[in-house]
Amino acid sequence: MSPKTTHYSVIIVGGGQSGLSMSHFLQQRGIDHLVIEKRTLVHSWRSQRWDSFCLVTPNWQCNLPGWSYQGDDPHGFMVKDQINDWLAGFVEQVQPPAIEGVTVEKVSRAGDADQFTVQTSAGSFTAGQVVVASGGYHKPVVPRMAEKLPMDIVQYHSAQYRNPAQLPEGAVLVVGCGQSGAQIAEDLHLAGRKVYLATGNAPRCARFYRGKDVVDWLAEMNYYDMPVTQHPLREGVRDNTNHYVTGRDGGRDIDLRRFALEGMELYGLMTGLDGDELEFQPNLRENLDHADRIFNGINASIDKFIASRGIDAPPGEPYVPVWQPDRERTRLGLRASGITSVVWCIGFLPDFGWVDAPVFNGRGEPVHLRGVTGQPGLYFLGLPWLHTWGSGRFSGVARDAEFLAEAIASAGAIVPPVERARQAHAA
Repeated sequence: MSPKTTHYSVIIVGGGQSGLSMSHFLQQRGIDHLVIEKRTLVHSWRSQRWDSFCLVTPNWQCNLPGWSYQGDDPHGFMVKDQINDWLAGFVEQVQPPAIEGVTVEKVSRAGDADQFTVQTSAGSFTAGQVVVASGGYHKPVVPRMAEKLPMDIVQYHSAQYRNPAQLPEGAVLVVGCGQSGAQIAEDLHLAGRKVYLATGNAPRCARFYRGKDVVDWLAEMNYYDMPVTQHPLREGVRDNTNHYVTGRDGGRDIDLRRFALEGMELYGLMTGLDGDELEFQPNLRENLDHADRIFNGINASIDKFIASRGIDAPPGEPYVPVWQPDRERTRLGLRASGITSVVWCIGFLPDFGWVDAPVFNGRGEPVHLRGVTGQPGLYFLGLPWLHTWGSGRFSGVARDAEFLAEAIASAGAIVPPVERARQAHAA
């Protein structure tokens, strides 16, 4: 669409599931607004996921406003094409007032005026209030040591990885074992590729335990309703790496130890490159043990819940390691190992440099309470643990968006009836 005006009561920056959820609730309240999307609506689900990608949470948790999962497999895990079809339906249902292919270059207070100036690649707009719904994963992390790798070694970030055939023949080094790293390592391993995996301290969890998906148990335990203010780590939980598990082929655990039994080479944290040799910390055993402690700890909390409620469930037992490293290896020769490609799976950094407002901490992260900042009229939506575990996911963003819509309405952004009639006539 082409904007019919340059001023809106609310401008939403970002057209993913968060921005569209915000648009849904603003439309319900008769609040005029504009969604500005840098690429296309829900773009990241099409462009930043590999071919075999699937959800790691069951389909029943897909619960965007007015658009819940309605398929016949609520306990299954949608694959990439199914997710995008579902999201396309959400876009059609919301029909947001949006402009695509427009980059927001700066958001700032318009002098002493009680409004914001939003400078974009398509010109400037003003708004009474602004919702930053662009997510928190903006800049792919690739360490400087990548520059030292030989020129003939192909390098990708996880956001660029699509499938094993994309990589040249030879062994693959996957760096990082969070959700993306563990699943990409599995994808390559299942395709018969020789994989070297540089691990970190990512946690893991079971897919199924005592007769149900672990997600189902945690939902019954009200874990997904726990606000960040009540979490034992408080805001520190936002720094946690996501647990690795998969929904692939109906869902299963990801056990790096089992991969090692099958020929995957595991190493500790990668720290550098010395000539032709990669360097690692001697902490592989520590990383594996840490992941298993989290795994068993979650299951133990489920055991406690089952016992406290007298629930009839199949018995469970702690995970026992199926493999142990016989020694810590701290060096790996690139040529000797036959590594021809590297996939960096060490995450993303937020980049809110375009938001000119005194609402950030020393790490460039917005300081907020449930998305409401100290700058009147400026809000954030869709960030991990913005309010609950589901805040950055399909399961919780609707609750957050509705909360912010109420905050916006209370701040006086509702369009007066006369102005609404004028806009309707102009349309």
